[in-house]
Amino acid sequence: MPNALAYLMLIIWPLVTLLLFRRLPVERAILWSILAGYLILPPVAEFDLPLIPDMDKFTIPSVAAFLVCVFALKKTVPLWPRHPVARILVTVFVISVIPTVFTNGDPILFQVIENSDPIVFVTDALPGLRWRDFGSVMINQLIVLLPFFMARRYLSTETGLRELLLALMLGGLCYSIPSLIEIRLSPQMNVWVYGFFQHSFEQMMRQGGFRPIVFLPHGLWLAFFLMSSVLAATALARAAQGGDRVRMALAVGYLFWVLVLCKSLASLAYGLAFTPIIALAPLRWQLRFALVLALVAVIYPMLRNLGLVPIDLILAQAESISAERAQSLNYRFENERILLERAAEKPWFGWGGWGRNLIRHIETGQILSVPDGRWIITFGAFGWVGYIAEMGLLAAPLVLLAAQVRRMHVRDISPFVAPIALILALTMLDMLLNATLIPFTWICAGAVLGYAERLQYQDFDRSKPALFGGTQVMTEPSTTGQRSIM
Repeated sequence: MPNALAYLMLIIWPLVTLLLFRRLPVERAILWSILAGYLILPPVAEFDLPLIPDMDKFTIPSVAAFLVCVFALKKTVPLWPRHPVARILVTVFVISVIPTVFTNGDPILFQVIENSDPIVFVTDALPGLRWRDFGSVMINQLIVLLPFFMARRYLSTETGLRELLLALMLGGLCYSIPSLIEIRLSPQMNVWVYGFFQHSFEQMMRQGGFRPIVFLPHGLWLAFFLMSSVLAATALARAAQGGDRVRMALAVGYLFWVLVLCKSLASLAYGLAFTPIIALAPLRWQLRFALVLALVAVIYPMLRNLGLVPIDLILAQAESISAERAQSLNYRFENERILLERAAEKPWFGWGGWGRNLIRHIETGQILSVPDGRWIITFGAFGWVGYIAEMGLLAAPLVLLAAQVRRMHVRDISPFVAPIALILALTMLDMLLNATLIPFTWICAGAVLGYAERLQYQDFDRSKPALFGGTQVMTEPSTTGQRSIM
């Protein structure tokens, strides 16, 4: 159970956010209030308040940053993108939960067998969704998008894009210290600070040693974050000059060494494959790689439903690398199969919340399925409509950016936007295996979308704010960056 410090940290984080916005430029304040919250605040601990979503390490930083930005600093944060495709996807993302609630009013019944003499059968149920759930679910959808909206407005300039990569690199450097301690002594940081261990300790043991978890939900999440830090440092090193380039290159080497020690095969493979691409490939090729990865992530459920994913071949390849990894991958595929069968019963709008999308024992109510990938969680809970809206909002910025870049000279494009697009696309690909969709992912998507809109709409900074606004703040012109990255 979380200790008092865990809940105290959640309570004081809005004050920390206010201090950051008072002391830092708005770009850095947005980034560090959300990223530091993700890295520092306790996992699992949450405040379960009535009629609103659970307040935890993911929601509190996003809400606090938005409220401080809008009401304390009087900054404009439009909630309505300029591009019509993005507008449609935002609308569907928020309101598609309405039919989900309407089509899930029936409870799911099962019998619980109590071990007593005589044996007692107790009928239990997962509750159906009611009208009061509308507000909670829709508010949750809006909270999820708050980092997206803020990044679209304030992190889509040349300065904002560089600050995003810099935050990723510095966050990785800082997090490497507790990570190395856990690699050496075993994952204990969360126990020492917050009084509990947040996952299965056995899953943190790998290859005769330990992989770190620190304050994140799983060691795989930490490895993926460090991989993103490696890519960010690589992009900064490529754009730097003189002594700065040497220092950035040293940071790349150090972070990659820590990534290897994290013992995560997928994240290490991402790092090995895409660090050279960010270091050497032209901007347009980086965007092409990002589009391919996003396409694979978006169409994977369709191929999986049609039985077109070569599972046996994939497992055979994994077996050639590691029998343990192949067994883990096979377990994920088997869970995907049974969860897809469950989702097929309500394919359009899903099963909603309360774990209704999971497989349970008909008598005991015990959960029999483990949804690892974010895609199967979204698909089971919100169906095809919700899945397309979520993945569409992540993929659309990449498509819109590629369309704009094709019409422009490379020296007129920021050297920082393509690496962010690649990090976003890699996150989408990793979401097929893990539930690694975090607020910082939405920051990357919002920054890429905002940059694409700046290229398309010359009056982006002078556009009329929608829904929320304060003092209109002018930022950099839409065409930014004069460095050649060919």
